[in-house]
Amino acid sequence: MEHYFIEEPKSPLKVANVELILKNGHKYVFKTPSGVFSFKRIDKATKILIENCIIHGKDVLDIGCGYGVIGITLKLENPDINIYMSDINKRAVEFAKINAKNNNIVAEIRQSDLYNCWKEYKFDVIISNPPIVAGKRIWQKLIEGAYEHLKPGGSLQLVAYHNKGGKSISKYMEDVFGNVDYLAKEGGIRVYISKRELD
Repeated sequence: MEHYFIEEPKSPLKVANVELILKNGHKYVFKTPSGVFSFKRIDKATKILIENCIIHGKDVLDIGCGYGVIGITLKLENPDINIYMSDINKRAVEFAKINAKNNNIVAEIRQSDLYNCWKEYKFDVIISNPPIVAGKRIWQKLIEGAYEHLKPGGSLQLVAYHNKGGKSISKYMEDVFGNVDYLAKEGGIRVYISKRELD
């Protein structure tokens, strides 16, 4: 099986539509491409993250955005925020742009290896369903980079299965930020939050 945390997927392109239904009853439709995480379905952890994250401030980065479910939904649910999205996978970025257009939102969407394209940016919230299967060093760099790219008082919010990498992720968040807490706990999945202290 081809790994989705790559720049150029080699698998033939297949496209399927999926519907996200939030607990508030709102429904959104996304095009999902093969070679990108969560083809043909909305990942359960992603939905839990969307429904339990805390949006504060104006500037929100969805890093490792895939085809755009998190960032686009957050913009639809919080129209006043500025949403930024990026992914290393070119096919993911292409479909994030398609889904943003189809859902009538404005977002800054870029192809990038983690924070390379956001060097001069600072955010109030950085959010992600991190690519645990891509390896420890990838999600560690995601957490380290988040600290550097958050404004004082900003937060990093990640979701994972606690016994399938989440425990290690939350410990590393605490190591880097000096704090970690849980926003949700459901079916083995947890939403973790770390805050950058005020300078």
